[in-house]
Amino acid sequence: MAIETALVAPMVILLALSSADFSKIISRQQELQSAMGQVEGIALASNSGATTDTATLKTLLMQSLSLPSSNVVVEKLYRCGTNATLVADSTSCSSSDVVSSYIKVTLLDSYNPIWQRVSKIGTWNFSVQRTVQLS
Repeated sequence: MAIETALVAPMVILLALSSADFSKIISRQQELQSAMGQVEGIALASNSGATTDTATLKTLLMQSLSLPSSNVVVEKLYRCGTNATLVADSTSCSSSDVVSSYIKVTLLDSYNPIWQRVSKIGTWNFSVQRTVQLS
């Protein structure tokens, strides 16, 4: 009995730790996706004829997700007429174009799993991006 336990116990412990760590990865991905949904709602609600403040959205994301400034990018973009490409400046559109405004949010994060020491699996990188049409 002792030999079987000595052989099986480390595997069971490793499996339990891996399961707990993997649940942290899934939880963090869900947090990032949820924050994107909240920012989308805020951007749409605050865009009732006024300009959407990208700095406020960025600060909100940084505080709620505990991310550094370099890991949160909030950009205001524009579409000129039916052009598929979004541009950073609405003045590049011609006067006859209908100009649509967008907010593009990118979140970057990383997680170092505990099993990194015993396997070849490296850092788990998250990249979540969403573009929301405001007008």
